[in-house]
Amino acid sequence: MKSPYYVDENKPWFKPEAGWPDQVPKNYDFPEITLSEMFSEAARKFGQSKVMWFLDTYMTFAEAERHVNSLATALHNLGIKKGDVVALVLPNSFQYVISYYACARIGAIITGVNPTYKPGEVLHQFQVTGVKSVIVLDALYQGLMEPIAAKYPVKHIITTNIVDLVKMSGLKRWLGMKLKKIPTGPVPGDTIRFKDLLETDPNPPEVKMDAHEPATYIMTGGTTGVPKAAVLSHFNCVSNAIQCELWVWMGGHGCCAVGILPLFHSFAMTTVMNQSIRNGMWMMLFPRPPQTEELLKTICAIAPDKKTFYCGAEVLFQRIADFPDIKKYPIHKKLRACISGAGPLHGPVQERFEKITGAVLVEGYGLTESSPVVSAGPLTDFRTTGSIGLPFPGTEWKIMDIETGDREMPPGENGELIVAGPQVMVGYLNQPEETAETIREFGGKRWLYTGDIGYMDELGRVVINDRKKQLIKVKGYSVFPKEVEELVGRHEAAVEVAASGLPDREKGEVIKVWVVLKDEWKGKITEEELRKWCQDNMTHYKVPAYVEFRDELPKTMVGKVMRRQLMEADPIYKEYHGEK
Repeated sequence: MKSPYYVDENKPWFKPEAGWPDQVPKNYDFPEITLSEMFSEAARKFGQSKVMWFLDTYMTFAEAERHVNSLATALHNLGIKKGDVVALVLPNSFQYVISYYACARIGAIITGVNPTYKPGEVLHQFQVTGVKSVIVLDALYQGLMEPIAAKYPVKHIITTNIVDLVKMSGLKRWLGMKLKKIPTGPVPGDTIRFKDLLETDPNPPEVKMDAHEPATYIMTGGTTGVPKAAVLSHFNCVSNAIQCELWVWMGGHGCCAVGILPLFHSFAMTTVMNQSIRNGMWMMLFPRPPQTEELLKTICAIAPDKKTFYCGAEVLFQRIADFPDIKKYPIHKKLRACISGAGPLHGPVQERFEKITGAVLVEGYGLTESSPVVSAGPLTDFRTTGSIGLPFPGTEWKIMDIETGDREMPPGENGELIVAGPQVMVGYLNQPEETAETIREFGGKRWLYTGDIGYMDELGRVVINDRKKQLIKVKGYSVFPKEVEELVGRHEAAVEVAASGLPDREKGEVIKVWVVLKDEWKGKITEEELRKWCQDNMTHYKVPAYVEFRDELPKTMVGKVMRRQLMEADPIYKEYHGEK
């Protein structure tokens, strides 16, 4: 019997002339296993091999498994059970990976929180996902948790310091904290210490779990731009890790995955963390994005030759390509292949990067609702530049008419991209209508309607030519205009706000807001003062680069603000597109 994810091997993208790599199977029998089972299998296989590097310390699969089982036992002893939601308010670290798999071990559902969020944004995520317990970095507690503690009391708060699992002397640790080289922060006396929980005798309970039950809730604006939680099952997460493993055919045991992308984001969760666990790679984790020179130094010092893989946003590859002292670092000996996601990869950046590093750089495509990876260019000499590459094994895609979504479009004609495969989410948490709008079943498959507009060429490759419902992409971060408008609209001077993305050569896009002031505020606040207020009240990538005051906003006859008209009339937009 064929798998429900079987794709007809006569599809045009499987032809050699489309660029399908010989090394990659067209289909695969995806196992019905949980993340915990995947982790245990990897620990058995790769026990003494390293799994992570963080702050000059390595950890093996066996060490990580002991920590995971101790933490899973401790969480169970605290009363955290299957179906409970645990928030991870942590940067990339040993603690993030251990907490993720410990929760998976007992059937708790993980929701990763962006550490650069403001308290109101954290509160919204907690309310949407129903968080019961939190594992938080001590340096983040006062700024993020304390302000919302009264509004949203959580049952357990577990705190950890960034160096809790780093190998360093007690004196060095004490000095580091004293000299503020190691970030720390005050926490209430009744919080539980992460380190203490790791002392628990590892004896996790046997929890009956189905692979199709929820593993993680990830916040997304969805395909319609309203923030909500995508529900990804264990099967979704494991399958997408396997698909990445198959696509990165030259990777595997002993290879290194550079982990600058944040693990709370689906892109890094799959391509850095879950894929590494699955195939015995090790993660090079950074708690915050390093300067380009620091990154080059680290890769050249510790990464294996021609066995290092790097997934990131285009701007990260551009910085390496444009780094003035690149010749000082033998990066060409290290990198093997890189995938650029979270926005288009432009030809000139790809060419400069490949010439300098000798690595293959291709564009990938995905969305949170697909765990997230859907497609990528082949990691061979074949080029699919300009398109989003080829769908991963077990993934099928079509272009449907925009109006009804029922009619398949012929090659070359624009429509909405839809995808089917084992990585397609369960749905949106407590949002049955939104789920029904986004996922439709026909032909024996569940189809995800991406909201992205594009066309398919004769060889089945897809070109995206319009952004998801006006989604703004700033340095690879997804920003929803509606959310920016609501946040800026909280200022008492604003009566109306419109937000849109403007093209920017370094960041991809930057945000501009057009604001109508209340009459009593006119002449009493400047555009720069409002922008400063945004910097103080919004996470960095949502802050508008430009603020413009207007007497009114253009609207349709039904009162809908015409964001596109504002964007296209803006001088920056016109200059970028060569208009006078």
